[in-house]
Amino acid sequence: MLLKEHSKNGQQLLVLMLVLLLGSGFLATSLVSYQASLKSIRNSIVNTELPLTSDNVYSEIQKDLVRPILISSMMSRDTFVRDWVMKGEKDVEQMTRYLHEVQDHYGAFTSFFVSDRTLTYYQSKGVLKQVSRQEPRDVWYFRVRDMKEPYEINVDVDLANQDRLTIFINYKVFDYENRFLGATGVGLAVDAVIKLIDDYQRRYDRSIYFVDTTGRIVLTGAQSGPIGAKVGQSLSEIPGLKDLQAKLKRPQSGKFEYHEQGRNHFLNVRYIPELDWYLFVDKHEGGLLDSIRKTLYLNLLICLVVTVVVLILVNRQIRRYQTRITDLANADSLTGLPNRRGFQLLAGQALQEARRDRKPLVALLLDLDHFKMLNDTYGHQAGDLVLQGFSQNLRDSLRQSDIICRWGGEEFIILLKDTGNANARQLAEKIRKEIASKRYPYKGVNLSVTTSIGLAEMHPDDSLDSLLSRADKGLYRAKQSGRDCVCVEPSGNLDTL
Repeated sequence: MLLKEHSKNGQQLLVLMLVLLLGSGFLATSLVSYQASLKSIRNSIVNTELPLTSDNVYSEIQKDLVRPILISSMMSRDTFVRDWVMKGEKDVEQMTRYLHEVQDHYGAFTSFFVSDRTLTYYQSKGVLKQVSRQEPRDVWYFRVRDMKEPYEINVDVDLANQDRLTIFINYKVFDYENRFLGATGVGLAVDAVIKLIDDYQRRYDRSIYFVDTTGRIVLTGAQSGPIGAKVGQSLSEIPGLKDLQAKLKRPQSGKFEYHEQGRNHFLNVRYIPELDWYLFVDKHEGGLLDSIRKTLYLNLLICLVVTVVVLILVNRQIRRYQTRITDLANADSLTGLPNRRGFQLLAGQALQEARRDRKPLVALLLDLDHFKMLNDTYGHQAGDLVLQGFSQNLRDSLRQSDIICRWGGEEFIILLKDTGNANARQLAEKIRKEIASKRYPYKGVNLSVTTSIGLAEMHPDDSLDSLLSRADKGLYRAKQSGRDCVCVEPSGNLDTL
């Protein structure tokens, strides 16, 4: 009794130890998985998601800017603009019509030309004003006039369109002797950029906004910026971002983290030289960690169960398909060509394609002449050698899309896709001549064979059987005509080559 009790206690202890080992193992695995998942998610956010969003937004901005830049470049080189200025800017309506045509034709938000001689600001609606150094809103023109680069991209309000924020491409205009005449270009409304920001914020659950080199928010989505920040606010007014403002004057791009109300924020900052702005892509962890904690163990269990079930089902399905493949063995073991069963599948599909695409299809039925005599004389091994060589010769003579089949014994079938009667005749004759010239060495003897070929082109109402039947009639006629020839049956009447 004591021994039995001791044995029972030993079993319980063993079970307990196994439970503890397995429990400890699963707990350790779960904790490691949790940490790994947390690290992976943070790494994905910092190194993949945020940079990718930044790249996509930047690419969209560049794409939106390429076309206006090309339009402005074209305007700066337009002979009409230069000639009109050099002739004294006499007909204002001509310039107005030109700018209006550019704006309508290319779908620009605005178009303009500022003359350096008269300091007149021309717009598609007419003369807008006279620019002046004393006017703060005209500083851009004198900056463009003095810069070395041929153009600049500037974000400013558009006086001609109710002061809507606009991305201007300002292009210098020179005369034929490279003297400065003024500045021209088009404007792109920032509404498209705002729409892009809103789309990405909704799709990827992150804040996207633009900040200038002074740390002031200049552009956000339609609702607001980070933590409800508005356009015009400084980063120093946003919790957690005060220290970042000092780093932007370099300029500097990179990855940053900050904390706000107990939440970790991951930030990707990218400097956009075309706008002299920084693109901020901001994402906080939020309930991400709680969700990981709640679902981690359940996910592990589900993954284990699903994996086992999938493995069982896949293994069963593979076995089923293996059985079917074995049952549907469709290759001739001697030549490697499709046998009758395989040919039926391939040929049926070829006929359907030919009818659907209304393309020609030709069947060749080939038979080796006096093959029985070769077998009787040299033996079946010699015959097998000839059949294998003959099959390889056919492969070498045909396209990959053509279908070759060993129909049985020494008979073969070829289906020529997208091939008319005339081309098929030439190919059949080429095959016949090549086969007649081939030699198959066997035990010191060079064996040779000839082939008779029957040819038939598919008719609209043909089935596979009727097509092969007509090709068979052509083959019979070829045999009757002395063998080693090609007989064609285009429409019931046999022609011999």
